[in-house]
Amino acid sequence: MKITAYFPIYKQNLKLAIPVILSQVGQVTVSLVDNMMVGHAGTTELAAASFSNSIFIVGMLMGLGVTMGLTPLVGKFFNRHEEREIGAYLKNGLFLHSITAISLIFIMTGVAFFLNRMGQPEEVSEMAFSYFLVLVMSLFPLLIFYSCKQFLEGMGNTKVAMVITLGSNLVNIVLNYLLIFGKFGFPELGLLGAGIATFCARLLMPFVIIAYLWYHPDFSGITLMARKSAIALEKLKQLISIGFPIGAQIVVEVLTFSVGAVMMGWIGTEQLAAHQVAIGLASFSYMISLGVGAATTIHVSHAFGQNDFSLIRQWLKAALHLIVLFMSSMGVLFILFRFQLPVLFTKDAAVIHISAGLLIVAALFQVFDGIQVAFLSVLRGMSDVKMPMFLAFLAYSVIGLPISYLCAFVFELGAVGIWIGFLIGLAVAAGLFSYRLRKLMIVLENHTR
Repeated sequence: MKITAYFPIYKQNLKLAIPVILSQVGQVTVSLVDNMMVGHAGTTELAAASFSNSIFIVGMLMGLGVTMGLTPLVGKFFNRHEEREIGAYLKNGLFLHSITAISLIFIMTGVAFFLNRMGQPEEVSEMAFSYFLVLVMSLFPLLIFYSCKQFLEGMGNTKVAMVITLGSNLVNIVLNYLLIFGKFGFPELGLLGAGIATFCARLLMPFVIIAYLWYHPDFSGITLMARKSAIALEKLKQLISIGFPIGAQIVVEVLTFSVGAVMMGWIGTEQLAAHQVAIGLASFSYMISLGVGAATTIHVSHAFGQNDFSLIRQWLKAALHLIVLFMSSMGVLFILFRFQLPVLFTKDAAVIHISAGLLIVAALFQVFDGIQVAFLSVLRGMSDVKMPMFLAFLAYSVIGLPISYLCAFVFELGAVGIWIGFLIGLAVAAGLFSYRLRKLMIVLENHTR
């Protein structure tokens, strides 16, 4: 196909992707603002935020991954106009994700008491403790919101979650200003204030999205079916069989960066703070790819329901075009402005210098990160999630992390060495996911003939 033939596909993808992108970018923007505000409160505060978030994000993304199992299942039945099944998955999804949130809260609360045993500077681990616990408490409202969000996305509705997320982000930023710096009579709580602001903002989100589903006439039939449906073991198993591997795959990838952050703390406080700056900027561009990927998953789930493999290939190629173009552009910006961007977060000259080196490596892994997102999004749309989980473990944990350790501590490359391991892990993952998709497509096409 000529590139011009993909223009309608780009348009359809971006129509769904842009609300997801705005939602994801809005969330990351709040994290960036958090880091900027906390960073200007002090280097130790920024390092403590980096350490806390690197551990918390493992549990959070495990939970969010489990909710993602709802999207392809809803998409499959939405394409068939089966309201009874859609409503049943809504109810069972909310039940499962509530149990998941409660379980994660108990586990992560236990983890909090081991933060001071992970080799971090004492002042960093002490400051991180209370901030971490507040973040953990925000897991329940966050997962309930995401359960509804993934449900709506399965039906191709990405705008509602975007509006709610952006609104909660504004609440977060305002509360950050009041509670971190103690403005307008509020107590000056520093890093803890940022955690409380995040908790309050996340608490609002599920109430708004549930009210939307309950009262909007377009969903009256589905919510009625949801109320009449029973909690069904078969549906819970389906949701777990898709959602848990997605969550595990995400955790394996994120755990690489989390362990990398712990290793940064072994080197020093400045390196840990620099890691937070660089990973924050890289996360911003990653969310664009994630938005395009989310839209691709929705479209592929609909095409897969019709066994249209030619259309699936078109969605994959369109996603690769958009993602590679964007990630390459962001990589160039990271290199050109590697000394200017860290200034937004800190005035510490040592942190700025280390961050600049990390951004060069980040620029290189942007493309590989985007490519693996594209292939993984198509696999998820086809409900193929178990093998990618194992491939992710191989790429990130078996290959990437050991290389990070070797480069940082054996070859004495320091902070940059840890990020070289990230780069290699992402490149290997992109290759493995591509190979898996090619093999799967051949098998499925032969089966349907």
